[in-house]
Amino acid sequence: MKTIMKAIYIISLLTAAALSACSLKPQEEEIQKDSIADLAVTLSAAQLKHIHLSTTKIEKKKLGASIEVNGMLDVPPQNLITVSALLGGFIKTTSMLQGIHVKKGEVIAQIQNPEFITIQQNYLENKSRLGYLEQEYKRQEELSKENVAAAKTFQQATADYHSAVATNGALKEKLKMIGINPDGLNQNNIKSIVNIYSPINGYVTVVNINIGSYLNPQDIICEIVDTDHLHAELTVFEKDITKVKVGQKVVFKIVNGNDADRFAHVYLINHKISADRTVRVHAHLDKDDPTLIPNMYLKAFIQVDEYETLAVPSKALVEFDGASYLFVESVSNGEAHTYKAVEVKKGISEGNFTAIEFLSEGDTFKDKNVVVDGSYDLLAKMRNVEEEE
Repeated sequence: MKTIMKAIYIISLLTAAALSACSLKPQEEEIQKDSIADLAVTLSAAQLKHIHLSTTKIEKKKLGASIEVNGMLDVPPQNLITVSALLGGFIKTTSMLQGIHVKKGEVIAQIQNPEFITIQQNYLENKSRLGYLEQEYKRQEELSKENVAAAKTFQQATADYHSAVATNGALKEKLKMIGINPDGLNQNNIKSIVNIYSPINGYVTVVNINIGSYLNPQDIICEIVDTDHLHAELTVFEKDITKVKVGQKVVFKIVNGNDADRFAHVYLINHKISADRTVRVHAHLDKDDPTLIPNMYLKAFIQVDEYETLAVPSKALVEFDGASYLFVESVSNGEAHTYKAVEVKKGISEGNFTAIEFLSEGDTFKDKNVVVDGSYDLLAKMRNVEEEE
């Protein structure tokens, strides 16, 4: 009997303890949840120097609903040049290096080929023969008019002359293509080495030659890119493309680059959907930047709508227990500053700013200073105060 009574007594104690724990748990959770919104922290001038706080005013800004896309920097086809040699040959000189800047018309290499001599020889011989054939053609033409010469002789003179004219024109163009000026060519300046010139201003990105190497006609000497017309090629998913319009603002950052925002505007929208159900969108940069390089990857936001809203720098917001907070300067007497945690609702972000909406007392904080740098230091300070209490 005593054993039974003892067991009942123990069960009663355990039940009471369990009920007590259940009744206390919600209260503890409620205190934990509401603790930061009810806290303020006061810092002395010395503490402020240590934390390095910076503040700003809440302001109204025009932010836009945006589409997040990926892309890369590119140049138009006419700004990316592949340089080759018409006839090939041995490389005699070159000073090209990857990354070097060259100007249009600058000599980038010299190439030697015995065939250059043959072309020049043929041109000069044909040019000399052309003078004789022209005189013979005119003489036979006069004789034909006077019915002195046979028609067959005049026809032959005409054919020979026109053939020589055609050959002269073809050889002349061929000389121009290999870099020799036919107008200044004579028997005293025939050469086996010709210059290769840069066709544009730009940077050498690929070099495939060295002195002494043999170059076939189809081989690439180098590649040169002109970055003056760099643009952004964006990849937009099919579901979003109907929202994109020419002229819309684009804010982008270079992947693995610094945090600087750069700006562009939609210039062209492709009218074909690729196999992966995306569409290419071409955007022109608002400002040239010599530090940017073709094929850099980027992350961008295409602004498809715009409205005015309260906004703060994104780094002013702190996240705690699933909520977003701003630290508002509530008291400042010159030596000490008091900051209060105020819960807000986050809106869209664009660039370095985020739209906010106060859950209460919005008008009270419009002209107050809010913490930008050091907000998480204040959060840590508040948590320490809470634990001490």
